[in-house]
Amino acid sequence: MSGSSDNDSQERFALGFLFILIALVISTAVGTVVVKRLGAASASKAAPAPTTALANNAPAAPAADTAAAAADAASVRVDNGVVKFYFASAKAELAAGANEALADVVKGVAEGKKAVVSGFHDATGDAAANAELAKQRAYAVRDALKRLGVAEDKIELKKPEETTASGNNSEARRVEVTLAAN
Repeated sequence: MSGSSDNDSQERFALGFLFILIALVISTAVGTVVVKRLGAASASKAAPAPTTALANNAPAAPAADTAAAAADAASVRVDNGVVKFYFASAKAELAAGANEALADVVKGVAEGKKAVVSGFHDATGDAAANAELAKQRAYAVRDALKRLGVAEDKIELKKPEETTASGNNSEARRVEVTLAAN
């Protein structure tokens, strides 16, 4: 009789072990799928830094991919005396040429005017996170002005504003610098 009970306990142990092994395999498979999907979703949100095809000896990207990367790249432009800094998605780094673009602002401050720094953000995503990122971008511009010799009391920071116009999101992710009477 004891032989029959030993066989039963061994069968229960084997079945329990098999059940645990199957559960482990299934959970690993489900976890892998979830991680891959989350990784793909975050990779599509975080745009890679733009690269130059010639510098990497890589073939040139298709025109649509190049245009999309250029639209999300940091840049700076001066329009009618307003210095406009455009930022890559989820970034607060200034584009190359920032110091040159701010030269007239520095000169205007030296002549007695005040630099007004206004941050903007698009309407996509979390509004509070966007406002914080717009503030960090404005601080980056303020710090650039300070490095160029502008005193902090000559810089006015305006509260970040949400852009709800019909323009694209890359145009909305900007900081503008204007000169105002002191």
